[in-house]
Amino acid sequence: MGSVLNSIDYKGIFKFFEEICGIPHGSKNNKEISDYLISFAKSRGLECHQDEYLNVVIVKEATKGYEDKPTVIIQGHMDMVCEKRPEIEHDFIKDGLELVIDGDFIHANGTTLGGDDGIAVAYALAILDDDSLIHPRLEVVVTTDEEIGMDGAAGLDTSSLQGKYFLNIDSEEEGILLSSSAGGLTGTCTIPLEFEEKEGSTYQINISGLQGGHSGAEIHKNRTNASLLMGRLLFDLGKKLDFSLVEVNGGLKDNTIPRESTAKVLIKDKDKELLKETMDSLTGDYTNELKTSEPGLKVELELLDEKKAKVLNEKTYKNVMTMLLYTPNGVQAFSSDIEGLVESSLNLGILSMEDDKIIFSYSVRSSLSSYKRFLSDKLENLAKLLGGTYIARGDYAAWEYKKDSKLRDTLVKVYKEDYGEEPKIEAIHAGLECGLFAGKMKDLDLISFGPDMYDIHTPDEKLSISSAKRVFDFLVHSLEALCEVE
Repeated sequence: MGSVLNSIDYKGIFKFFEEICGIPHGSKNNKEISDYLISFAKSRGLECHQDEYLNVVIVKEATKGYEDKPTVIIQGHMDMVCEKRPEIEHDFIKDGLELVIDGDFIHANGTTLGGDDGIAVAYALAILDDDSLIHPRLEVVVTTDEEIGMDGAAGLDTSSLQGKYFLNIDSEEEGILLSSSAGGLTGTCTIPLEFEEKEGSTYQINISGLQGGHSGAEIHKNRTNASLLMGRLLFDLGKKLDFSLVEVNGGLKDNTIPRESTAKVLIKDKDKELLKETMDSLTGDYTNELKTSEPGLKVELELLDEKKAKVLNEKTYKNVMTMLLYTPNGVQAFSSDIEGLVESSLNLGILSMEDDKIIFSYSVRSSLSSYKRFLSDKLENLAKLLGGTYIARGDYAAWEYKKDSKLRDTLVKVYKEDYGEEPKIEAIHAGLECGLFAGKMKDLDLISFGPDMYDIHTPDEKLSISSAKRVFDFLVHSLEALCEVE
């Protein structure tokens, strides 16, 4: 298959982006992409390191005459969120992405694009590959498993890094320089299940067509969580007829708002018509309620060829429904200091039944560590009240605003020169690896930015071509300007 992006390549960035997209690189599947980065560096005679987490560090010495200037770190992550539309056949473990150009946008055919954060890696490779650029000593740091808890950055030994200025290319809106971000963790509640056998007619209920999205960037946009909507549907259904729950599942990533959920229910044969009538009525209610916020909602009922099934017993079913109906979810608090900024939230991203247990996995975020702990404690208490267990992992610190920043001042100046206007200086509710690096490296000066991307973590993800070009030039000009900063 020939190159798709060759016709739009700009200073190498889309060439490298396409190479990255051709390598499967979902979270926990980092080996091939990590080895690719090492091979790239070795083939160009650059110093490089790969650690046990498969993080990669590549060093390029300063342009002649700027050897005494502070080292700049360019940082991004190599893993991507793997989501696809139900009708698409794609194996993220072994298949590369099928890229499509549509006007000013690059997207993938029915899957996530991985512009988050493949564009950062492409930028870094293009800079490392171009010996005509003016820059201080560079340390390119590409981490693993950012999307599932920042495990790579957490495990990275930073003692050998010399960087004073840190450019994180993991933001999705051109014109914004991020200067702080929320901290977070992954909280997992596990509730034990007990079953009994029953006979009747088995149906599968499918909820699909919801917008979904990034649980940090889109959590405040009134997007419906498919798993929680399924919980409501089961609750409403139970008010009209008796049924038994065989299974319920929803979502694939804890940091993605679920777009789809499925449940299997077993009913008495005599209730078939009542089930269909009730489902039609409930579908009408939900479609009307969500016609503006979720216009693509689909609720479907499918008769399965199963006359006997293991179903949840009454006690277990009540526990599952209690969790689905009363779990905290979504925005919990807005910032009192920055208008419109979400301070604290959590997202039920994964709902899955496995053997004799059901697992609820959440992405918990807050710019306040104390409130993050409180939300985690609430989940733990709820799980234990229902006879379950709780584990918190991947805890990462918030990135706090730095009042005095030579890096920020320099980038603002460069932005004004490039764009003829002031950039926005903002905080973000989504978690960034900046907090981990700031905690490990004393006096590190950090900024995050990136090109326009839309609907990340969904199959509708797209990257603006024109924005990617402008932001790359801004990055190159910023490196040149940092040659003049102590």
